[in-house]
Amino acid sequence: MTAEPTAPALSPEVTARWQARFRAPRVSLPDWAFDAPHRNLYASDLSGVIEQYAWDRSTGTHRQVTDRPNGTLIGTLSPDGETIWWFADTDGDEFGVWMTQPFAGGEDTVAVPEVEAAYPAGLEIGDDVVAIGRSTDDGSELWLCPRGAAPRVVYRHADPASVDALTHDGDLLVVSHSEHGDPRYPALRVLRTADTTEDAPAVVAEKWDGEGRGLHASEFAPLSGDTRLLVGHERRGREELLIWDVAADTETEIVLDLPGDVSAGWYPDGTALLVGHDHAARTELYRYDLASGALEKLDTPTGVVRGATARPDGTVELAWSNAELPPVIRRADGPVVLSVSDEEPPAAYPVEDRWVAGPGGDVHALLVRPAGEGPYATAFLVHGGPEAADDDSYRARRAAYVDAGYAVVHVNYRGSTGYGSTWRDALTGRPGLTELEDIGAVYDALVTEGIVDPARALITGGSWGGFLTLLGLGTQPERWAAGIAEVPVADYLAAYEDEMEGLRAYDRALFGGSPDEVRDVYVRSSPITYVDAVTAPVLVVAGANDPRCPIRQIDNYLGELERLGKDHEVYRFDAGHGSLVIEETIRQVEVALAFALAHVKP
Repeated sequence: MTAEPTAPALSPEVTARWQARFRAPRVSLPDWAFDAPHRNLYASDLSGVIEQYAWDRSTGTHRQVTDRPNGTLIGTLSPDGETIWWFADTDGDEFGVWMTQPFAGGEDTVAVPEVEAAYPAGLEIGDDVVAIGRSTDDGSELWLCPRGAAPRVVYRHADPASVDALTHDGDLLVVSHSEHGDPRYPALRVLRTADTTEDAPAVVAEKWDGEGRGLHASEFAPLSGDTRLLVGHERRGREELLIWDVAADTETEIVLDLPGDVSAGWYPDGTALLVGHDHAARTELYRYDLASGALEKLDTPTGVVRGATARPDGTVELAWSNAELPPVIRRADGPVVLSVSDEEPPAAYPVEDRWVAGPGGDVHALLVRPAGEGPYATAFLVHGGPEAADDDSYRARRAAYVDAGYAVVHVNYRGSTGYGSTWRDALTGRPGLTELEDIGAVYDALVTEGIVDPARALITGGSWGGFLTLLGLGTQPERWAAGIAEVPVADYLAAYEDEMEGLRAYDRALFGGSPDEVRDVYVRSSPITYVDAVTAPVLVVAGANDPRCPIRQIDNYLGELERLGKDHEVYRFDAGHGSLVIEETIRQVEVALAFALAHVKP
C-alpha cells in the first residue's frame, strides 16, 4: 500500500513545535572569494528550498542566485569574486553540469560546454585555469580549462579520481586517485597545469601511504608561488595532518596531543592552521602556529562545528550548534555573523553519552529521554554513511521523535568516523551485520538499564541507516516492533547494478570484490535475503531519482514484502537521495511519525 502524508496523532501544539524546527530558515557557513573577501556565497532554505545566495558584505546586500524546484546544494566562487559556479542536476539525481552566473546577477550559462554532464568529482578555480572532475559509468575524467585556450582531458581512469587542490597561481593541480584499487584510501598526484596532457602527464610529485592508509589533500597555502599542501593522513590509526611541499617533495608531520581526529585549513597569511578536533561527538577549534608550534584553543561553546574559516583580518567564523540550540553562523569570539531571519526555531533536547561494551570494543551512543520515567518507547535513529557519525548537534528529526514521546538512541557503530581508522574499517568484508552487532549491544545495555522498553523499540535511518534498518528487521526480528527505512539499500545485488560507478568501486573495496567475485558476501549482507524473517511492520521512503540507493532495488524488496503478505507501507517522492524542499521533508517526517505512533505507542 502507499502511505499518504497525514497528521500524526499529536496535539496541535506539539506538531507546530516540531515543524517549526524544520521551517525556521538556516544558512551554511559563507564561502568567500580569496581576492575579494567581501563577496560571499552561502546556501539557505529561506525560500523553503535550499538554494544559493550571494552576499556583498561591503553593501550588506543579499541576492538569491538559484531558483529550482528541487533546490541547488553545491556552489562556489571564483577567486576574484566575479563569478558564481553552481552545479545543475536534474531533480536531485546528482548528474549534471557546472553553470556560472555573474556575482552581480545575470544569465546562467554552461560553464564549459565541452565538459558533458556527469556526477561531479571536484572543482578547483584559479585565476587563469579551472580544473573539473567528472564521473560516469565509464570511470573518472579530469579536465583542465585554461583561460583563452581549449579545454582538454588530462586524466582518465576506470577507478574513482577527483580534482582536489590547485595552487593559488594555478600552476600545480593535485589529483586524488585510486589506481591501486581501493577508493577508500586514495593516493595523490601533482601535475603541472601548463604542459600536462592525458598522454604525457607532467607529474611533479606522487604520494601514497600504502594499503589501508588514505591521503586527503585539503588545500595549498594561500600565497602565490607557495607549494605547501595541507594533507590529511592516517599513519597512526587516526586522521592527522602533514604539510607536503610538493615542489621540494618534502613533508612535515603536524603532531598534536589531541585524541580523536583532526582536520585543518590555512590562515590567509599562510603562517598558521585553523585546526578542527573531533572527538566523542563534539568539536574543538585551535590555532596552530607553524613557526613556534604553539597550539591555542579557541573559546567556542561545547557542541559541533560544521565548518570554520579564518578571514583575512584573522577572525574565525564558524557554523555551530549543539543538541539543544539551533545552528548559528558566528565568530569564534561570539558575535553572530549571518542570519537571514528573526525567526528562532524552538530549542531541542540535550544528549547523554553512553559507552557500551561491544564485540569490537566500547561503542559510543547518544541518548535523549522524553519526560516521565522509563522504560520508554524508543526510536533508534541510525546514521548513514557508513563513514559518518551522530553527534551533539541540533537535529530537528531527533527532536520530533522526542516531542512525540520517544526516547531516541544514536549508535556510532563500527564503520563510523571519529573513533580511529580501525573502528571505521572494521566492517570490511562483513558490512551491515557488523554494525548491527554494535546496535544490538547498545540496545541490550539500555534494556538492562531500564531505559528501553524491549516491546516498544523501533529502528529507523536513511541511506546506509535505511539499509541497516531493513537488515536489522530481518536479522534481529526479536528486537524491533517497527522499522522506518528512508532511501535504503534493500537488494544489494540490484543496487550494485544500478548505482553510480563511484559507489560500485566503494562497494568492491568494502565487500572484497564485485558481486561476480564475492556474490555470497553481498547476499549475506543484503536485506532482501532475510525478508522472510521480517515480522515487524515496515515503512519505506524512496526517492524516484536516487542515484545512490536506486528505486528498482527498493521495488524488488517491496515486491517481496507484498508477495509474503508482510505489513508494509511505502512513501515515494519525486527527487533523489533525500529532498532539499523543506515542506517535502516535513511531509516525510509526518508520515514516519504517524507510522511510528500507529505501531509503537509512547
